[in-house]
Amino acid sequence: MISEDAKKGVNHLFTRAARANLALAPSDTITIEQLPGTAIVDTPQQRILVLTVASYVFRLLTIFHVDNDAATESYFTRSDPERVFGEVFSELGNLCCGAMNRDLGKHFLHTGMSTPYLLESQCLAFLKALKPAYVVQHRIVINDSVVLHATLCLCAYAPIDFRVDSEMAEEATGELELF
Repeated sequence: MISEDAKKGVNHLFTRAARANLALAPSDTITIEQLPGTAIVDTPQQRILVLTVASYVFRLLTIFHVDNDAATESYFTRSDPERVFGEVFSELGNLCCGAMNRDLGKHFLHTGMSTPYLLESQCLAFLKALKPAYVVQHRIVINDSVVLHATLCLCAYAPIDFRVDSEMAEEATGELELF
């Protein structure tokens, strides 16, 4: 029901969005590796941030597995230590999914996105009830010290087939111009 091109495309869009939005400075290093298999693997993180991009033919859940351990919290709140980690990471997750939503909108009409919500990791057990047609997990390491995981669950309500140009440059978004 989901073509191999579509699976590659979803992974590429996620990887590109994560690289563009989770590394906070140009000098930061970020590695993203796709974990083998299609089963949901337990990760050490106790909390998840869930965002959904949906259209009439699919629902794509992007689930970030994240804890506010010292290294993770320090990295993501370094520009403003007074801010709450969950709030900061929710904004970054929203940026990632917004980029994916824009790219998927080039292939599907009427895509929309949910607001981010933080849950306990035990909620992952309920993903099976959604009957996802494709599940993939990624391990994200920033500056060799911050480790996150992400699960992508794609639920298909019709056949899904699209291609993503992996050579396509990332569009600049989110900047304000002052006149």
